[in-house]
Amino acid sequence: MNIIAVQSSNRPDGLTASLAKEVLAGATEATDNAGKCIETAVVDLNSLKINVCRACGERGWGQCREGRGCIQDDDFTQLYERICRADALVFASPVYFGDLSESAKTFLDRLRRQEWSRKEAGRLRGKPVVGIMAAGGSGNGPVNAVRSLENYMTYIGMSHVIYLPTSRQNQGVQFKAAREAGRHLAGILLEGHPS
Repeated sequence: MNIIAVQSSNRPDGLTASLAKEVLAGATEATDNAGKCIETAVVDLNSLKINVCRACGERGWGQCREGRGCIQDDDFTQLYERICRADALVFASPVYFGDLSESAKTFLDRLRRQEWSRKEAGRLRGKPVVGIMAAGGSGNGPVNAVRSLENYMTYIGMSHVIYLPTSRQNQGVQFKAAREAGRHLAGILLEGHPS
């Protein structure tokens, strides 16, 4: 089994990335207890070169509509393939201006377009996802950011496992919830139901 966490914070040890790692720790703990092995990885989205969608082609769909991938030569396709091979996804974004980070939106725009073109045959359809939205500063906006992420995941067709809207004010509780979300995710992967 393989779970990949994609996080879009510039701080690899900050709140956003730490919550993503906590979900992975919970999943690893649950699979270890079940005598199974799970591989986990964290991808720092901001360390990759992912361009904005060009909406290319005659009607703005380009070759991705025909299931032939994206014409752009950047890191998107490699990350997309890694996510497709994974059994589950953890997606974590800091909250900026009450929404997902800019790099998260850029990536998710491309991901949505790739999967939307495939409809029911989408490679990510039904794959479980845990979403984390972490607001520092004022702590405002994580619930609105969750709505944005849920919209993307609905178009992509991924199976929503749990969303963790987090702020400075509730982070202690949310770290516990993140660990439990990882256990829950592992249970889904192990036996089709939460552990």
